[in-house]
Amino acid sequence: MASPLKGEVMRLYKTLLYLGREYPQGAAYFRERLKAAFVKNRDETDPDKIRQLVARGDFVIKELEALYFLRKYRAMKKRQREPIRSRSSFGHERTHLLKTH
Repeated sequence: MASPLKGEVMRLYKTLLYLGREYPQGAAYFRERLKAAFVKNRDETDPDKIRQLVARGDFVIKELEALYFLRKYRAMKKRQREPIRSRSSFGHERTHLLKTH
């Protein structure tokens, strides 16, 4: 593996390993799959093929980030139990509060 590409591959592996901590099926499952994918392509020496594999890894990073963002968004929406009130109902509450004081 060429020296400049080795740095890219290491960055990719570290980033994926970090993102795998929150993987829905567990960090251990993700780590095993990640290691298997990198070991499978360990002997690749063609710089163009390595760049292609790194680009695929960058795509996986974007997909994982989207997955985590969507999961957090869904959790946030689930926590919101009250429906959003219209402005007219807020005005009604304020006038009601003013009358009681």
